[in-house]
Amino acid sequence: MSKEKKNKKIARRFYKGLNAGDLSMIDDLISDDLVEHDEFAGLEPNKAGVRRFFEWLQAAFPDGQLEVEDMIAEGDKVFVRARMTGTHEGEWMGMLATGRTIDVGVADYMRFENGVVVEHWGVTDTGTMMQQLTAD
Repeated sequence: MSKEKKNKKIARRFYKGLNAGDLSMIDDLISDDLVEHDEFAGLEPNKAGVRRFFEWLQAAFPDGQLEVEDMIAEGDKVFVRARMTGTHEGEWMGMLATGRTIDVGVADYMRFENGVVVEHWGVTDTGTMMQQLTAD
């Protein structure tokens, strides 16, 4: 199996774990030395910060899902375009639960070494998310 196919398989396992609510896969699939380029207020840009982010996300959107729409691999990098959906049932970014649903675009770009993610860059359409959560 090519390096690209192996890395895509690992990325798919990551999203599958998130969708199942299983954050233990973070321990297996993300390097202890991860460099997180997608900074989020209040979180360290490392493996512990990634885990905390997904804990917050699961608490706010317990039915949350990330559906992979496209996945492209080249060399040691994988790009994923996905849709994040869920119902806002817990506090998110200081906003109390609204019961509203979200459906927003997500882009993740990961670099792999030895079967784990060592760098991550990401973009979530938080503008659309906030519009969906605050719409009258």
